[in-house]
Amino acid sequence: MSDFDVTEGLKKLFLASVGAVAMGAEKSQEVVDELVKKGELTVEQGKTLNQELTRKAREVIDGTADKALRSRLEAMTPEERAAYAAKVAEMSAELDAQAVRVDVEDADDEAADDK
Repeated sequence: MSDFDVTEGLKKLFLASVGAVAMGAEKSQEVVDELVKKGELTVEQGKTLNQELTRKAREVIDGTADKALRSRLEAMTPEERAAYAAKVAEMSAELDAQAVRVDVEDADDEAADDK
């Protein structure tokens, strides 16, 4: 059992779950589109239904990701968890800084367009 990598197994499980949800969402969109075409749903009802299905799919994906992360964290020592949390915080700060730079660049572009 020494060849078994829990992280890799969780990663595969997560990706399979995401794929299944994505396929389900695509199929549900096709069904909604077909019902709209047949006049059994209005376009507005179809949009509402599709939004609800998309929201539920995201909840499933988020729940799967949370379970995978919890399993990974449970397999770590307290020291490993602390190091992992620090790394995630660092990445988050970098992404936040990038978002601010993009927003500033966008504002600069808009100001130049207004001139």
